[in-house]
Amino acid sequence: MEYSYAVVTGASQGLGKSFAQELAKKGFNLILISLPHQDLSSLSLNLQQQFGVQVVYKETDLSIKENIIALCDWINKYYNVNFLVNNAGIGGTKKFEDATAFYIEKIIQLNVLATSLLTHQLLSNLKKQKKSYILNVSSLAAFSPIGYKTVYPASKAFIHSFSRGLYQELKETNVFVSVVNPGAMATNAEVSERIRNQGFFGKLTLLNPDKVAEKCIKQIIKRDTVIMVNPMSWLMLRILPIWIRLPLMTKAIKREIC
Repeated sequence: MEYSYAVVTGASQGLGKSFAQELAKKGFNLILISLPHQDLSSLSLNLQQQFGVQVVYKETDLSIKENIIALCDWINKYYNVNFLVNNAGIGGTKKFEDATAFYIEKIIQLNVLATSLLTHQLLSNLKKQKKSYILNVSSLAAFSPIGYKTVYPASKAFIHSFSRGLYQELKETNVFVSVVNPGAMATNAEVSERIRNQGFFGKLTLLNPDKVAEKCIKQIIKRDTVIMVNPMSWLMLRILPIWIRLPLMTKAIKREIC
């Protein structure tokens, strides 16, 4: 019997781990991807034992193009894929002039290139299955530029646009494409506190990753093309004109580096 698998990137912690748990709960076999030394073996074993699904994993740095190609070659050779969750990403808060070239490149490579290439290289595999899904993780930041996070919102705007275009291109096929635009995640106590220090906007957008993952899987199976997990925050971004929104959000983010 040939199994189909869901691929989840950035699966070792935070929202990626929540996606892995939620998909396993729904009976999906899993291919989990994370950086090296993230203890994916323990997570994989736990999910296998708890939910009775097949789980394999690969630890690799997706900010390196050659690693992405090698990973996809391995997946396409040995596994059928019917779900791709492009969750791996990186942010950060810095003055742009203080950022290193490596820092800027890392955000673009991981958020933009890895998502694009993984989707491209696995698409033929996804199209071979009876029904397949692609879920790309963007951000509320996609809807507004923000000072001190100049590159990150731009990279997430790319993800949103890429996902919407790909949905339209594939809408007559068996592959359904969706994008989620969450706010900040309460992945651990330190991150939660840092976000709360942003003030009103930070507290407003703070989310529980388990609840986000649960809603995302539910909504994509219902064929929701754009998943909004905190609609109040999105509505505020839509209502506030850019000349009000941009300085307000920049001021909130600046607290992280002051």
